[in-house]
Amino acid sequence: MEKQPGSWRGSNAGHEERLPLRSGGAGGLETETRAPHADAADQQQEAGRGRHRRNCVRAALVLCLLTLPACMLVVWNLRAGSSSRMLFDVGNLPKHDGDDQDIRDDMADELSPSAQIDYDRLLGGLLIEGFDERSCRSRYQFARYQRNAARVPSPYLIERLRRQEALQKKCGPGTKSYNNAAKQLMSTQSINGTSDCNYLFLIIHAGMGNRMLEITSAFLYALLTGRVLLVDRYKQIASTFCEPFPGTSWLIPSDFPLCYNEFNEHSPESYGNMVQDNVIRGNTYPPFVYLHLDGDYAFHDKLFYCQDDQQFLQGVPWLIMRTDMYFVPSLFLIPSFQDELSKLFPEKDTVFHHLGRYLLHPTNDIWYSATTYYRAYLARADKVVGIQIRIFEKTGIFQRNGPFPHVLQQILSCAQGEKLLPQIGVTTHEAAAGNNSRTVAVLATSLSSWYGDQIRERYGEHRTVDGTTVKVYQPSHEEYQKKKNRKHDMKALAEIYLLSMSDVLITSGFSTFGYVAQGLAGLTPWIMYRPENHVVPEPPCGRAMSIEPCFHQAPYYDCKAKRDADLGKVVPYVRHCEDVSWGLKIVNETRL
Repeated sequence: MEKQPGSWRGSNAGHEERLPLRSGGAGGLETETRAPHADAADQQQEAGRGRHRRNCVRAALVLCLLTLPACMLVVWNLRAGSSSRMLFDVGNLPKHDGDDQDIRDDMADELSPSAQIDYDRLLGGLLIEGFDERSCRSRYQFARYQRNAARVPSPYLIERLRRQEALQKKCGPGTKSYNNAAKQLMSTQSINGTSDCNYLFLIIHAGMGNRMLEITSAFLYALLTGRVLLVDRYKQIASTFCEPFPGTSWLIPSDFPLCYNEFNEHSPESYGNMVQDNVIRGNTYPPFVYLHLDGDYAFHDKLFYCQDDQQFLQGVPWLIMRTDMYFVPSLFLIPSFQDELSKLFPEKDTVFHHLGRYLLHPTNDIWYSATTYYRAYLARADKVVGIQIRIFEKTGIFQRNGPFPHVLQQILSCAQGEKLLPQIGVTTHEAAAGNNSRTVAVLATSLSSWYGDQIRERYGEHRTVDGTTVKVYQPSHEEYQKKKNRKHDMKALAEIYLLSMSDVLITSGFSTFGYVAQGLAGLTPWIMYRPENHVVPEPPCGRAMSIEPCFHQAPYYDCKAKRDADLGKVVPYVRHCEDVSWGLKIVNETRL
């Protein structure tokens, strides 16, 4: 991109008067003006809850003297109920010998921290000690629920994560560096260069699967460019994910001076519009640039993925990013990032696997629901088959999520054809041919209950050919996706982590929900291809090339040649996706 000398605002200097600054009065965000009162009320309410819990505990201790056999059960219920709540209806939990012990070690109480743990609680060095385990139990307990051998992170990735943690703490909210940088946002003056503390602020707005992909993508970009990652505090992030960085917060402070929710593809502050309007000049930079990387982005927005444009963006102190995609594959095509990415990820198809498990730790309510459900229904199965069902039908006589008989047929054809589930005996002779005690648990996740019910009925009415017992479980069925619904999002996240605890995965093509589950698990899934005209595809599914998610809206512009090109053929480790022919995904060269 050609750079011209002069002021960065050029002929459109009038834009200086339209910086979207927050008002301290009635013009401010309503949620902010209410926050102090809400906090005080919450503190009073929490104090009342604390007194109530203490009184209950005292009463329980007295009762224990009289009813000692029931004492442990009372204390367990008080402890679990005081900090966690169930998102799923588990009904009457099945009882097994040894239910008072953890399934993977000898800890008597799964909710209590302990140093005597025989699994890699630090995920190969991705995590560090020092966090309060009770405040975020998933951080150090996730590894015990993985049924697969995880990939090993590179020593260089671990080193870079430690450096990033130090940067986040040095420059994060509340520090002098952050305060100075925030004031700089209000300036109408151009900047001559960046400081030691530069920032990438991610605007959160997508569904749960996309949300996890966009956070991971933004973090990798921050890692590559030496920026502090901050995320939108008003999109339920604090209620779904624990803080990932020690000694600091990744939530943008409530007094952040920009009204960032007003930014869109038409904003004059967007990089694409700045390039198109020719307002970028020389070696001076605006205080911030808005990066519009949503699925509706235009040609000039996509220049973000070009080498020359990255050189300019490196000089901007604040980047405000809005995206709903996993844009990591295109970062692998930017020459200045390639050497660093190769050192970070020698196994190139492990980007989300490592960074997702490093960053994204469900809060205690979500984790308690997922692990309680797992221990009740899935833990003792010889094999857990996760089936993630997402319907993309937009027209027809049925509701959007079903029931669709052709989708049920596709699920069974894939699972039985790939020998992930046993065949059902058609006759008594066939069913009696096998006789074993093997149990397979099917974890079905879908907005509709119909598919799980149908699979359950079919395996319940007939024995399998080899005698295997198949039991089908579905934690929830919300019937339709509920936007901006906190409990709905929490259920979705719990189900993603439940899927990641499977032995094998069947996922629906084009679904980010499945991408995230396979990445966290480190499982290469069988992908069900999207049917057309209500006809089961042939074959109904295929094995994925890697565990990486697909970048659905990848650009097709060759920055060097300055023309459209097939970017799935530039380097051997970036290919077109199996389920989205125009998308891009990372594969491991050694596994091609």
